[in-house]
Amino acid sequence: MAGIFSGLEKLGLGNIGGGNLFEDPSKKEAPVKKEEPKKKLSLVNEEDYLFDKKYKCPVCEDEFDAKTVRTGKVRMKNVDIDLRPDYDEVDQNKYDVIACPHCGYAALGRYFATLNKYQIDDIRVKICMNYKKLDYNEPTYSYEHARNIYQLALANAVVKKAKNSEKAYICLKTAWVIRGETRRMDPSEDGYEEKKAANDAQEKELLSNALNGFVMARQSEEFPIAGMDSTTLDYLIAALAVETDQFDVASKMVSELLTSRVANSRIKDKARLLKDMIAEKKGEPAE
Repeated sequence: MAGIFSGLEKLGLGNIGGGNLFEDPSKKEAPVKKEEPKKKLSLVNEEDYLFDKKYKCPVCEDEFDAKTVRTGKVRMKNVDIDLRPDYDEVDQNKYDVIACPHCGYAALGRYFATLNKYQIDDIRVKICMNYKKLDYNEPTYSYEHARNIYQLALANAVVKKAKNSEKAYICLKTAWVIRGETRRMDPSEDGYEEKKAANDAQEKELLSNALNGFVMARQSEEFPIAGMDSTTLDYLIAALAVETDQFDVASKMVSELLTSRVANSRIKDKARLLKDMIAEKKGEPAE
């Protein structure tokens, strides 16, 4: 897990990251193939698709602005097998974390305001008191900055003892951000192969963590989980298992989806594509 939190030292939070990322519910009392890299888009001004949205931090109660993508301005051109939306104009995934620049509290938008008193107290002690303010005044988020605030969101999730599904979702979306960076890198630039290899390794580690967290969440949490119903989550688990070469898990989940009475035709079509991918990866003839 250390690799996921690598870099938090510059924010004063190098002590976050020890132990297990996910909580095993059994130990608690009952409560499409990747595209080739593309050159950077030169005709799109990312700033035109953003605006500053004001937030009030639930931890320090200060107000701040965060970059937000204008609804309806970006066009989705594709969806990856693990449900990552891909946009032409701007990588919207970079802007899904809301991070207070004053105290270091950060979370995905869907979880930002949902804190109880005990979580706020823990964040104030373990995050805010150690946080080194990260000044960032650029008109758009770089991929490096996006990674920093996603790491910060994961550190906060660990401190506030968030549900496994929330931590898994952060891991998944961090992997999406890294994938977006990789696809937008210029293959002609020096160091491209080394950077791509490092990104691919980090992405796979995050996808593996996301898979583990969602499997645990499926066993212990009520639906909807991270905004997903049961069939959507089962499909996502299957897709993550394919991407991380865990074919036994992938085949089991795909089989359950294809025989399910509640899964719709769209999910079943996507499951059939996963089944073909499993056969291709294993060197078996597709049925």
